[in-house]
Amino acid sequence: MRRWWITLTYLVFTLLLIAPLIKITTGAFNDGFSGLGDALLRPEALHALMMTGLIVVVVTLINTLFGIMMAIYLVRGTWLSKRLKSFLNSIVDLPFAVSPIIGGLMIVLLLGPSSVMGAFFENIGFKIVYAFPGMVIATLFVTFPLMVREVMPVLQEIGSQQEEAASTLGAYPWTTFWKVTWPSIQWAVVYGVVLTVARSVGEFGAVLVVSGNIMNKTQTATTLVYQDVENFNVTAANSVALVLIAFSVGLLLLMEWAKKRKGVS
Repeated sequence: MRRWWITLTYLVFTLLLIAPLIKITTGAFNDGFSGLGDALLRPEALHALMMTGLIVVVVTLINTLFGIMMAIYLVRGTWLSKRLKSFLNSIVDLPFAVSPIIGGLMIVLLLGPSSVMGAFFENIGFKIVYAFPGMVIATLFVTFPLMVREVMPVLQEIGSQQEEAASTLGAYPWTTFWKVTWPSIQWAVVYGVVLTVARSVGEFGAVLVVSGNIMNKTQTATTLVYQDVENFNVTAANSVALVLIAFSVGLLLLMEWAKKRKGVS
């Protein structure tokens, strides 16, 4: 019986993961290496990959900074009441409970051209929705919990005794963070960064709603794949998808390395 379950597990794994991966790889080379090169060197493909890269960099930087701060406040914030901590914890987990498409719609309703805040920003020449800032906000909405949920358990595990001792000896808060807190959480932060990058690269729903998917303006790699499939340009879609897959595999390897280091630390 055990062998049957193992065989079934491998069969499902092959059908759901290995077979689509092989299909995408072979589909990207339908027209040979020249077809792959032409698909990736299209102006819209280059722009979409560049836009994805910019979003990943900006979102990762913001997520890392504010994610670490939020984790510290939720664990070390003795000035916060239990009700406020519970409320903030619920807000952090909100993206896990809400569909990315719904999240994108919320951003459009709040900051779109027809909203009060959106109209205000557009009047001063700063467009949010259907532009780069809105795409960053949508990706932040989806990825923000990742860093917080990686750092919080580590902070809870190490306790606050060493930090309190450093403070008693006269260390400034910034010095205490870099000399005491950071060495304990650094690999959790690395793991959170890897998760944030992976989620940002693959985000589709929220970005599609907020960006409008305008070619050579607000198109990312994932929305370009969607458009190519809609236009029956399957080889081009497979080519861009293959680049994303290769990047994701690299991230998975880095994630496993970070996970081991986090366990060692």
